[in-house]
Amino acid sequence: MTEAPVLIGVWKQLVGQEPAARLLSSASTAAARIVENQPVAPGAMTHAWLVTGPPGSGRSTAARVFAAALQCGTGLGCGECPGCRTVLAGTHADVKLVAPEGLSISVAEMRALVQSAARRPTTGRWQVVVIEDADRLTEGASNALLKAVEEPPDRTVFLLCAPSDHPDDVSVTIRSRCRLVTLRTPPAEAIAQVLVERDGIDPERARWAASVSSGHVGRARRLATDEAARQRRATVLRIPLGLRRPSDVFTCSDQLISAAEADAGEESKVRDEAERSELRTAMGGDGIGKGVSGAKRAAEAAVKQLEKRQKSRATRTQRDTLDLALVDLAAFYRDVLVTASGANATLNHPDHASEISQAASAWAPDSILRRLEAVLECREAIDLNVKPRIAVEAMVTTLRQG
Repeated sequence: MTEAPVLIGVWKQLVGQEPAARLLSSASTAAARIVENQPVAPGAMTHAWLVTGPPGSGRSTAARVFAAALQCGTGLGCGECPGCRTVLAGTHADVKLVAPEGLSISVAEMRALVQSAARRPTTGRWQVVVIEDADRLTEGASNALLKAVEEPPDRTVFLLCAPSDHPDDVSVTIRSRCRLVTLRTPPAEAIAQVLVERDGIDPERARWAASVSSGHVGRARRLATDEAARQRRATVLRIPLGLRRPSDVFTCSDQLISAAEADAGEESKVRDEAERSELRTAMGGDGIGKGVSGAKRAAEAAVKQLEKRQKSRATRTQRDTLDLALVDLAAFYRDVLVTASGANATLNHPDHASEISQAASAWAPDSILRRLEAVLECREAIDLNVKPRIAVEAMVTTLRQG
């Protein structure tokens, strides 16, 4: 099968993922035949899928595109029919999307979802459940999902997304019942092309953003379009050579934390206020006249619950943003190690080649490796709920000492 047929319609959104696109396109075609009671090859379509891949590779995009193809009137993912358009817009009645607002997906949320997924499709061809961060399922939520995956309802498809199929990300029992789709890190050329063609970004800036994004499509778009994001990246990459005095440990730690908080705050502010306004309006909290006092009290209580969820979401966003900064930092030390060893490998930060060469000349290989390990240990500590500032200060201390 050639690549061209799967790179039209909705499949064009899978940047640099031609093998996965071919696999999912073939499955959606088989799914359409099942709906029409036509014979299909054994294993051509299954009820549960696990999409894995590195950050920024497009796991959620792949799941949504596949969901659109399953609901497509042609079964091909044309991108033009009502089924495709409503799925991609997030308004299809038979496609349920789970994207955790906080740090995990609760058992109550998963039970409600499983119950909803047991119904037959109302307007579409399949009931589709997309779980964007399956690695954030609590143990109870995993057990609730497992029951549904073990005994799947007819015409229901579960699409799970996770960084990998490691047991720490997705339980073995769930993983064993899913068909695996592995995404690769998109090549810089493919990312640059989509930035130019889809987002209208200047080709030179698109190439730069793609070359420094470590294969993260969303990060490349952000760097190409947001001056503040470019400034924050520059701040992070000044840290390795900026640790000259003991006081620089606290200055640089504060810069890292502040950059993450600013990025997360900028992302959340508009969305949070819009959600609060919509909730008050929906519950009559902004009404006037007689009999509205009860509605206002109920609205205020609901707003407090919303603010609690928003705070949890902000914590998650801040940690995710900080993790991106730590990935940039780890990539810098990786580049230093590569340069010091004389390996002919592509740099993650080619625009900082001079600073990388300077560090490679000044630091011993074992010192570079200790610094790299400190960054990786900081990421792990934050993932284990260590206070970000404590973890970052411990990391930066090691970065200065070498």
